[in-house]
Amino acid sequence: MKSVQQQLASVLSMVSQVPPLEVVLTDAAGCILAADIVVTENVPPRAIAACDGYAVRSQDTQGATRAAPATLPVAHAVADQTAEPFRIVDFQTIRVSSGVPLPIGADAIVPLSQTDRGLARVNVFAGVVPGENVYQAGSDVPQGATALEAGTRLGARQLALAASLGFQRIKVHPAPRVVIVPVGDELVQPGSNKPGVFDANGPSLRTAVRDVGAVAIQVHPVTDSNAELREALEDQLVRADVIITTGGLSEGEGDTLRDVLSPLGEVRFDHVAMHPGMNQGYGMLASGGFIEEDGRMIPLYALPGQPAAAQIGFEVFVRPMLRAMAGYSDLYRASIPATSTQRWNSPSGVRQFIPVQVTGSPDEGYQFFATSDPAQSQTLTMGALANANALAVVPEDVTEVSIGSSLHCLILDD
Repeated sequence: MKSVQQQLASVLSMVSQVPPLEVVLTDAAGCILAADIVVTENVPPRAIAACDGYAVRSQDTQGATRAAPATLPVAHAVADQTAEPFRIVDFQTIRVSSGVPLPIGADAIVPLSQTDRGLARVNVFAGVVPGENVYQAGSDVPQGATALEAGTRLGARQLALAASLGFQRIKVHPAPRVVIVPVGDELVQPGSNKPGVFDANGPSLRTAVRDVGAVAIQVHPVTDSNAELREALEDQLVRADVIITTGGLSEGEGDTLRDVLSPLGEVRFDHVAMHPGMNQGYGMLASGGFIEEDGRMIPLYALPGQPAAAQIGFEVFVRPMLRAMAGYSDLYRASIPATSTQRWNSPSGVRQFIPVQVTGSPDEGYQFFATSDPAQSQTLTMGALANANALAVVPEDVTEVSIGSSLHCLILDD
């Protein structure tokens, strides 16, 4: 039997980042930057006015007060930010708007509030020093600087910076396309009038995949028929970066997933020392339905069919895998220590994942209580998970959790 850590390490070792792709900025939202964005010229490219006011030689305003203002002729008024800079001479000023290039000969801007706002001549009521109210060339981002480093997740602020630097296209790791295939003769879609078990894994995993930032493609439940299951998987290989199956992992005659996957690639099925969800599978499938030396290999992860076990398996193994493929450096959920308000026995040699509600604060500390009977983790319900905001993790060498015991809790709610 494999440990949780061994299973996770094996899964992460089989995947690599989705190959970088150059995309337009509007398609890069939520992706991970694949190459540094290096500034090709100073931002701003030249000194500009930081506010509306009058461009001056600072020495011409020294000693100015309201009682004894410095009076200067206004040579021009410039509001166009794309205009070439004008030139001023001694004891002259140009009225400028914010963002206008600093006139040649000027070294400071007197704000409108420190003047009488004159049009032909202006009275300056306070002196300025060189560089005052001026954005110097390169003061925002100097030429040659790295504005955004590879590995950065691209949100609104990062895309705004790239756009302001003139980048129309950037290189990113695109979001993995994840196809979700629920397997089982008994499954029917929610809302169906047919007898059977409503498929909870398809909708829940679709949402979980989207929460990671990947593209979720949910297909209808597939029966255990060898021919139908193989056809469904082969059809999805052409558009998938990852395939997730649920169900079909038992060892009964009706569970055919092992038989179907064997000719399609290299997949192994293991018993993992965890509760719930001992049965797990993973491997690589060939995109053409058979292994080719130069063919594209698609990662597959096989989750248990029991919905709560499938969700926990996704959190523990699949979520880190998808984040690694998307280019994230931080793969795991945040974890905090919290103390138990309950007592229960935990099986020896098994890592137990218990849905819990964590309460408290950083100052007062955190506590948790289980949302269902912790002793029945093998038969967890979706109700227990739905009411949880974390998973308490009981290590393999802990057989008794007491009131006040401290456990690490994986926070599920962002």
